[in-house]
Amino acid sequence: MIHRSDDPRRRAILSGSAFEERIGYARAVVDGDRVHVSGTTGFDYATMTISDDVVEQAEQCLRNIGAALAEAGCTFADVVRVRYLLPDRADFEPCWPVLRRCFGEVRPAATMMVCGLADPRMRIEIEVDARLPAASDGPPRTVSSASG
Repeated sequence: MIHRSDDPRRRAILSGSAFEERIGYARAVVDGDRVHVSGTTGFDYATMTISDDVVEQAEQCLRNIGAALAEAGCTFADVVRVRYLLPDRADFEPCWPVLRRCFGEVRPAATMMVCGLADPRMRIEIEVDARLPAASDGPPRTVSSASG
């Protein structure tokens, strides 16, 4: 579902997460050629459930982010910045193989921060910024997805 503001260069992308309505934000915002994806947790928004396993949460985060990027018109190959937020730094390394599948070839600028998250079930949150491919860039590039 896409909602457009009066500015044709800006559009909000909603995932259907109950949090978007309760808090008042969008999963992603396309602003000109930039795509800003909000901090995304491992909730499956269709069922509003979350795994106890941090690696499964990371995989779901990336599926959620991938869907937002696709709706915006880009892929993980267009990501220029990623931020990882975790309450427990020991949970980061087990996620590396999953993260590498999406970002290993792309090599975005990255930051990992240890911080509290909104719900104690959340063990990882991922935020990305991407650049829409220019029309002259050809078809969207692809990078392996988080599912495989």
